[in-house]
Amino acid sequence: MPKFLITTAIDYPSGKPHMGHAYEKICTDVIARYKRLKGFDVHFSTGTDEHGMKIQRCAEKEKKSPKQYVDDMVKYFRELCDVLNISYDDFIRTTEPRHVKTAQEIFSIINKKGEIYKGTYEGLYCVDCETYYTEKDLSDGKCPVHGKEPDSVSEESYFFQMGKYREALTKHIEKNHDFIRPESKRKEILNRLQIPLKDLSVSRTSFNWGVPVPIDKKHVQYVWMDALINYLSTIGWPRGKSKEFWPTAVHIIGKDIVWHHTVIWGSILLAAGIAPPKTVFVHGFVNIKGEKISKSKGTPVDPIELADKYGADPLRYFLISEIPFGEDGDFTVESLVTRNNDELLNNLGNLANRILTFIYNKNGGKVTKPGTLDKLDKQLIESTRKYSRSVSEKMDRFDLQSALDEVMYLAKEGNEYFQQKEPWKKDYSNCLYVGANLLRTLAIMLSPFIPESAEKIWEYLNLPGSVHKQKWDSAADLAVKPNHKIKEPAPIFKKF
Repeated sequence: MPKFLITTAIDYPSGKPHMGHAYEKICTDVIARYKRLKGFDVHFSTGTDEHGMKIQRCAEKEKKSPKQYVDDMVKYFRELCDVLNISYDDFIRTTEPRHVKTAQEIFSIINKKGEIYKGTYEGLYCVDCETYYTEKDLSDGKCPVHGKEPDSVSEESYFFQMGKYREALTKHIEKNHDFIRPESKRKEILNRLQIPLKDLSVSRTSFNWGVPVPIDKKHVQYVWMDALINYLSTIGWPRGKSKEFWPTAVHIIGKDIVWHHTVIWGSILLAAGIAPPKTVFVHGFVNIKGEKISKSKGTPVDPIELADKYGADPLRYFLISEIPFGEDGDFTVESLVTRNNDELLNNLGNLANRILTFIYNKNGGKVTKPGTLDKLDKQLIESTRKYSRSVSEKMDRFDLQSALDEVMYLAKEGNEYFQQKEPWKKDYSNCLYVGANLLRTLAIMLSPFIPESAEKIWEYLNLPGSVHKQKWDSAADLAVKPNHKIKEPAPIFKKF
């Protein structure tokens, strides 16, 4: 069975989750679910990044120990995964012993190669994004991401000779076009690598909430020298299944941390003698009226509350259909309601209700035995096969929005077919047989996107097992046989 490792960025629990966290998890979950349907052995990892000065300050503000603070906050991130039906295989925390061990092991390997030295760091540091900036990096003297003035820092530090890896990393990016996606981000990083790469400060002494540096217990590892290593910790590197899974690794991250996940992480891996991940896919921001949703800027939108009010599937559907994967997009409740009512309810829900209700009420709940298939029947059957192939190709490219659009267009074709066939006037045998099989196809193809609703369609069709255990390549099969008995249906979507 082919392997597939996919990860979200691990979340920094300095505040409750916002819509940006939800979007990244949903997109990653869609890909993981699709890969399982394609027969892959998937390891899907998410989690929390729990060290650093910012966490220590947040804990002090609430008069808690850092460990107590992160234990309390992590509950919200686990709840987010639960309410959104995120099918992760591992929720990793950087305070876990397994991760601390791996982070120290990577540090030691690089140190033994002579790539780490002691010095003094002086510079500008944004605590919110745990990143050093030069004067020219700032926007009006403030962090370009968080809009806050950085701290002026001077402290003893160990440094990683990251600058030595600029040429090797540049060659890797040029040779491996899938390493950084989309292409615009690949070009951005290559342009930034045209200037000399500075060595990286990889330890701190100004606070103690972090992974102890294995060669000097007065220091803790810089949060990016700690957190990024979680992608190895989750697969038990260097043992167990890591050898099979790591070559397939795909990181799904936001555009504000692309440098960290390509240049810093890539350099660390090269120094440790480990190949960089196969792909770092960079998505955009979820905005409100063009402004990034941010905890630090005070513009959060609580995805847990939204999922409780509207349901996980409408929220999942909205975010995938509204935002091209890899670009920025806007969130409004009004748009979520419109897409639910116009697309999920009036298109997909209407189709499922028409076919299932007709079978249940007019044919005793049994799928009809078809006669000779006419032109309309054959066209719809061919469409299911065509879209099954086309959607799969788009999913393989991580073109999630276009893939979902095509599945919903197939549902639209199904409604048009039902209208043209007029089963309430004519012999409905072919219409109900073809329609039932169309619903089976749609349930499988939609299961990565709206898993709860897809499972409902599957259950009303009274098909064996779970829709999530099916094979994508069998989605277009005419597997619902004549005389198969369905269950009494009910509406799948609600009007908001």
